[in-house]
Amino acid sequence: MPARFSRRRFLQNSALATSAYWLTRSEAFAQEITGPVSTAPKNNSTDKLNIGVIGVANRGGANLDGVSSQNIVALCDIDDNYLAAANKRFPQAKIYNDFRSLLDQKNIDAVVVSTPDHLHAPITLTALQMGKHVYCEKPLTHTVAEARRVAETARQHKRVTQMGIQIHSTSNYRRVVELIRSGAIGAVRESHVWSDRAWVGTENLTGTPPVPPNLHWDLWLGPAPYRPYNPAYLPANWRGWWEFGGGTLGDMACHHMDLSFWALGLQHPLTVEAEGPPVSPEITPAWLIVHYTFPARGAQPPVKLTWYQGGKRPALFDQGKLPKWGDGTLFIGDKGMLLADYDRRVLLPEADFKDFKAPAPTIPESIGHYNEWFEAIRNNGQTTCNFAYGGMLTETALLGNVAYRVGQKLEWDAQQLRATNCPAADHLLIPQYRKEWQATHPLTGSY
Repeated sequence: MPARFSRRRFLQNSALATSAYWLTRSEAFAQEITGPVSTAPKNNSTDKLNIGVIGVANRGGANLDGVSSQNIVALCDIDDNYLAAANKRFPQAKIYNDFRSLLDQKNIDAVVVSTPDHLHAPITLTALQMGKHVYCEKPLTHTVAEARRVAETARQHKRVTQMGIQIHSTSNYRRVVELIRSGAIGAVRESHVWSDRAWVGTENLTGTPPVPPNLHWDLWLGPAPYRPYNPAYLPANWRGWWEFGGGTLGDMACHHMDLSFWALGLQHPLTVEAEGPPVSPEITPAWLIVHYTFPARGAQPPVKLTWYQGGKRPALFDQGKLPKWGDGTLFIGDKGMLLADYDRRVLLPEADFKDFKAPAPTIPESIGHYNEWFEAIRNNGQTTCNFAYGGMLTETALLGNVAYRVGQKLEWDAQQLRATNCPAADHLLIPQYRKEWQATHPLTGSY
């Protein structure tokens, strides 16, 4: 690893090692979630924002729809066909293949980032340092160090941010959080989170098919090491290769672990340990189980959080103690259990809660995940999934992949951003950008 990309340089550049921001993290986190930021508001709450959208199809197409109430002034995609279709909908927008050219457009207030994971940090950090507000899809970044740097940069530049975990803004998640916080199932010491999805790449791809004329392959690769084009990577299967994504854990953990983080007030884990199939240096695993431990938070006890993917689930399903739902989250408390998915929730055993009356709602309904971001920009406000929160959630999720790849339980020092017992994990925490992109590396401090 080049010396300038060392962990020491990272900590020096981001001023995290000695910052009171991290030493008093609980207090600072609460302020960031609820407190105002200093950013130039629009004249009134109905003024439309000028938005640039980077990635305009598939997940990017859904995000483009989500922000279409605003002025779409710029569109960017590495696929000319996708770009042309989006430009047909928004003919007033300028179009680009290279996000760096889009960010140079002077009239852009905010950008939406819907690219593969390995491009999230270069785009987001560049935009933040140029003074633009950012909405970025989950996971916030491709590596742990990038997530920390993105969160710190958003704070330093006082930009309004939102990570794309849209389910956070639904009513069901709010009711689950209220139930947990009310003590309905007592003190919670375990949380189990699972997704049946399985992103797995193909090892040792052969052949060098021609790059389609509509595709700008080198721009799609961005900072990743060069490799020949192969149709196996696009449009979504890139998630199955370590160079571009984080497999199922990278894709889905921020969605599902969000509920445990929010309800239990979790921040950084103390230990992370993973089990899965034999590790491939190239592709992500079909299944994975990750065990996280979190410290006590005030009067709340320590928590063990377990993640499952690719068909693995808590043993309570096999024991017939849980309804046969799909993906979801289970909280286990001293007085019972709470099972939830995106749309449902149930207290278990049901017979024990037949006369239970839910507490009155205390968390206001969301005005919408995208609308939260718009209004926070206009009114010097804050969002519920800003990069302070999204960064911690992303760091935790990605640490599961690190533990799996090194084959060792990690004892995690969040302040120093290192596994104190496992130096072998260092190179997986920090991205390695190819030479042409090193100016955008999160450890250089220049963008």
